[in-house]
Amino acid sequence: MRLSIIIPVYNNEETLERCVTSIISQSFRDYQMILVDDASTDKSPSMCDDFVKADHRIQVVHKKENAGLSEARNTGIRKARGEYITFIDSDDYIQADTLAQLMEILSIHHEYDILEYPVWEHYGNPKKQRRLFLKKNVYINMDEYWFKGKAYMHSYAWNKIYKRELFTSLSFPKGRKFEDLHTLPSLLEQCCHIATTNKGLYYYCYNPQGITAQASARDHQDLLDAHLPTVRNLAKKSPSVDKRYLAEYYTHVLNIQLDVYEKSAQIPLTLPILPYYTTFKLKLLHLLGLRKLCIINKYYHRICHKHHS
Repeated sequence: MRLSIIIPVYNNEETLERCVTSIISQSFRDYQMILVDDASTDKSPSMCDDFVKADHRIQVVHKKENAGLSEARNTGIRKARGEYITFIDSDDYIQADTLAQLMEILSIHHEYDILEYPVWEHYGNPKKQRRLFLKKNVYINMDEYWFKGKAYMHSYAWNKIYKRELFTSLSFPKGRKFEDLHTLPSLLEQCCHIATTNKGLYYYCYNPQGITAQASARDHQDLLDAHLPTVRNLAKKSPSVDKRYLAEYYTHVLNIQLDVYEKSAQIPLTLPILPYYTTFKLKLLHLLGLRKLCIINKYYHRICHKHHS
């Protein structure tokens, strides 16, 4: 079997059929679909059972207690038998022939540990949706993929196909909201080749009740915590990575730190101040310090909100 497709399901009766149909209608057929019902309370469990009856390639695991997205994915990984693994969330779907195009690439390039493909981000929200275009590229330096390729901006678990062996001793962390960002750096430590392609398309559908839209201060702190180990090691990356890419990444994490303060009204001084000065915001950081920059950023956004309302 070439591919195991893992789909966590939790109260997705309105979108589940769209998701599953987008897979069973693919021209690529050599796969195992694993539906992990995370103790849903709507019609999702019975829908999963119907899919299993209709197609022998589909199986379902019904969990007795809701354990969260990470554990649902981990359950799917334990059931996976394919040479490769991919994840699709049950409120999303994939474009026709996506799997055929991706698996053809992997049939030629056995050395690829991970293959990443394009995404329609927040699809369905005219104000937020945008297409993540990816160029054909191969990375043998994982720091180049993370910083120059800006993988940290699209560290999603789902728009990627992985060699199953990468998860032999690795699992998604339980209790984390941004579990994919916590997991990808650990995956990269095992990789020798990562490729990006312009083939295929994942539809990441906008969900106003989803994790991203409903993220709390604690969730943003969790997101910040995922980045901190990398930030603390930035000085070691300097010889192999252009400093401008390091500064762009540091600015990205600084913005998360500012969001944490804005949402929590606290001053979490967990981000170390590093010697990057390439933007006005970074220069302000060194001039004012993190504490004052957090306060100014919060009041600036408050003024802008009043002006637009």
